[in-house]
Amino acid sequence: MVVLCRLSSLLVALALVLVPRTHGWSKEGHILTCRIAQGLLEPEAASAVENLLPDYANGDLSSLCVWPDQIRHWYRYRWTSPLHFIDTPDDACSYEYSRDCHDTHGVKDMCVAGAIQNFTSQLEHYREGTSDRRYNMTEALLFLSHFMGDIHQPMHVGFTTDEGGNTIAVRWFRHKSNLHHVWDREIILTALADYYEKNLDSLQEDLVGNFTDGIWFDDVASWKECDDLLPCLNKYATESINIACKWGYKGVKSGQTLADEYFNSRMPIVMKRIAQGGVRLAMILNLVFGDSQQGFAAAT
Repeated sequence: MVVLCRLSSLLVALALVLVPRTHGWSKEGHILTCRIAQGLLEPEAASAVENLLPDYANGDLSSLCVWPDQIRHWYRYRWTSPLHFIDTPDDACSYEYSRDCHDTHGVKDMCVAGAIQNFTSQLEHYREGTSDRRYNMTEALLFLSHFMGDIHQPMHVGFTTDEGGNTIAVRWFRHKSNLHHVWDREIILTALADYYEKNLDSLQEDLVGNFTDGIWFDDVASWKECDDLLPCLNKYATESINIACKWGYKGVKSGQTLADEYFNSRMPIVMKRIAQGGVRLAMILNLVFGDSQQGFAAAT
């Protein structure tokens, strides 16, 4: 097993994080994505992930998958804030890396797709061991795992002016919310309450069952197809903006109450995106850490 130095400052940051307002998938969404991924890891990748996690994580990647949200406003990590999303032109319903992957200052590659490519590339140096101190491999693993959840959340590839639906105020059944938060968390929490007695393990079991021998079984092979990382990430982002346009924004006006019709029609989409994120995260980790040394053409 390769032993890598874990920076003490990271361990302090991981241990002392405070939970702010939600970004990306909710806590539940990120936990599910990372649990699904870890359950699909091949032995070499599973060993590498366990080695990179701090001891107090007890080998559970999902326990730290929300960490990038928790530290994004800390001074040391403020640079990561634009890495959680992609802003696309209003109403264009399209995504182009060269056009859209930048921060508010126009710095290229500063978006969730660029971040995934960057941290995947860093993890490809894992086998070099302690001799390569250019990268913090633990941080790279946590950022990659989190951002693979974010790129599959449709409103994270939303319109620029409304900040991916954050400025579109709505009511979710009886309480105030916004369109972005509806996709981040409201749909997931409502599904947990209505169908799973708030038991995340039961929801996870259903999601895994749907792609191992259920309704998504025939699609899983295509989810995992990827030889060149950046085109794959562009595909995932394009999927998200298409869903955001067709199912997120469509028919929604500021001040509107969203309830049963919206929930029932969008909930299956949210669940599928969580599952896809988990399956594809596992695919990346297996390629990066696996025996084959195949890697990615775009992550070397």
